[in-house]
Amino acid sequence: MLVVDDNKVIRQLIRVNLELEGFEVVTAGDGVECLDLVHRVRPDAITLDVVMPRLDGLQTATRLRSDPRTERLPLAIVSACTPYEVDHGVAAGVDAFLAKPFEPGELVMLVHRLVERGRSSVPAAGPGAGRAESAAG
Repeated sequence: MLVVDDNKVIRQLIRVNLELEGFEVVTAGDGVECLDLVHRVRPDAITLDVVMPRLDGLQTATRLRSDPRTERLPLAIVSACTPYEVDHGVAAGVDAFLAKPFEPGELVMLVHRLVERGRSSVPAAGPGAGRAESAAG
């Protein structure tokens, strides 16, 4: 797993919860660092905050989707999940959304679904078609 958030406390919270479930977790402080790490780390999925310095989560998702090496990599936005973030996240090809503050159990369930989706790697009908989901429902 690659966890991308500019808030160190949030990164550590997500990391600890996922490591307790047996996931190997690498963290990045923003989208630029994420794009630098993704090809070296080769994560099964990525969680992205939206508001970050240098390169935000939506721009990062767009760049990941435009790269053939990462175009099918499962992506989740872990943020406030405003209507703007959800609309632009769906347009960028994000697979799932989890609103902050979140329950650790919701995070773990979401990540398990993303990793399973990545392993099954069933192509969608088009960019973002029928892929976005929410951990709440």
